[in-house]
Amino acid sequence: STQSTWKQWYQRRVHGKQWYQRRVHGKQWYQRRVHGVVIIAAELLKRANELVKQNIHATSIISGYLQAKKDACQFIAKTMALKVDALGKDAVMRCAKTSMSSKLIGSEPDFFASMAVDAMLRVKTINSKGQAKYPVKAVNILKVTGGAQTDSRLINGYAIEQVRASLGMPKRIKGAKIAMIDFDLRKHCLKFGVQMLINDPDEIQKMRQKEIDITKRKIDLLLDAGANVILTTRGMDEMSCKYLIERGAMGIRRVEKKLLRRIAKLRKQWYQRRVHGKQAVVSTQSTWAGGKVILSLADDQEDESVDESLLGDAGEVAEEAVGDYRVLFINECASTAAQTILLRGANMYMLEEVERSLHDSLCVIKRVLESKRVVPGGGAVEAALSVYLETVAESMGSREQLAIAEFAQSMLVIPKTLATNGAHDATDLVAQLRGYHNAAQQDPEKKHWKHIGLDLVAGKVRDNVKAGVLEPAMSKIKQIKFATEAAVTILRIDDAIKMFQPQKQGQ
Repeated sequence: STQSTWKQWYQRRVHGKQWYQRRVHGKQWYQRRVHGVVIIAAELLKRANELVKQNIHATSIISGYLQAKKDACQFIAKTMALKVDALGKDAVMRCAKTSMSSKLIGSEPDFFASMAVDAMLRVKTINSKGQAKYPVKAVNILKVTGGAQTDSRLINGYAIEQVRASLGMPKRIKGAKIAMIDFDLRKHCLKFGVQMLINDPDEIQKMRQKEIDITKRKIDLLLDAGANVILTTRGMDEMSCKYLIERGAMGIRRVEKKLLRRIAKLRKQWYQRRVHGKQAVVSTQSTWAGGKVILSLADDQEDESVDESLLGDAGEVAEEAVGDYRVLFINECASTAAQTILLRGANMYMLEEVERSLHDSLCVIKRVLESKRVVPGGGAVEAALSVYLETVAESMGSREQLAIAEFAQSMLVIPKTLATNGAHDATDLVAQLRGYHNAAQQDPEKKHWKHIGLDLVAGKVRDNVKAGVLEPAMSKIKQIKFATEAAVTILRIDDAIKMFQPQKQGQ
């Protein structure tokens, strides 16, 4: 039956350790958002299956779940959510530390949390509606093997792995004018299919010289406009490097397009189609360095030119040795709309894990700064929801009452999982937790107990707001929404059809 299919599929989570966070270095840890969604959705389906066995129709269960989801989200927003401004400047840091406590970088929470918060605060932008946004993509994470984790640093600018095209170019340029181009700087060659019939050998040399002059003219136009650093997504041959060295400029080739766009910090890419070479093709959005991405040198006068306003500004562009590698740093930019975190570690496996952990923390900081609401962690929200939804269910007189009551019990799966994986008695801790939250909702004098959550180090309950264990309220609300929608989607399935693989002849 369909119900048994749900049960078999979701029972895997009971024995599958991939649904739970590991405990690292004996420190307290909390569920990742994705894991929390899966666990809650699985518990909702498990309890829905029990209701179906009691001849409760799936429509009534779905209606109850959706009503419980609505009440739960309203309860979190009105009762459990706390304003970041009221908690002080350390609230964002505490949220960052909470997200790191289960990760590899949990051994150095202050170091990495401070770095992540500073990076996100510097990339603040204001959209057309006047709202503050903190794009995570504006923070570039560069991994370099060698050194300790604490050798990592935040760069107020941008850093890329691509370096000088030739060792003869200067390693450091002060007062850099950056030209960001998306065309080739190699010797211009005729396209495939073009044939030239030449009788005089001197004409061959003239043709070759013309190919060189076309590329040299492009470089001269860029340098005459004031550029002394050229970033290109295409190639740059020895001839081009020779011209740049003679003019004291720096050239960097094969820069990935996505990195060039991040450097240009484009909110939206607008490309104008080039028609018969009569129109300059550039991006229309301003950059953090004050320049624009140049896609062609063609202008409206049927000629080629470079406007100085298309160039970006930076206080310094320098190539430095980091461990066994060379890295190009773009420092002292016109604004701070792009940041780079340079990670150091023993090997690439560790660096990739640190990068994932740091990215999770950056996303948490983004949610906190944009929503400006946090909730206590450690199962406090789920325990409070369980008590509240049971009260709601008792006040109803329809079949949806049973579904809402089961929804309330499903919320306890998060604190139970936390306590079990922390090697503590889940029954005892969850009972204490529910007792505190029931008193907080019944007695106005004990209202402050609504912040009580689990302390997995000591194996007891505590005020997690004072302990600094905080999570974004938006993430908690979305967690409940996504889990409920996932469960409802599967509950709507009437039947499942499975096609068996045809047997081969002779079997």
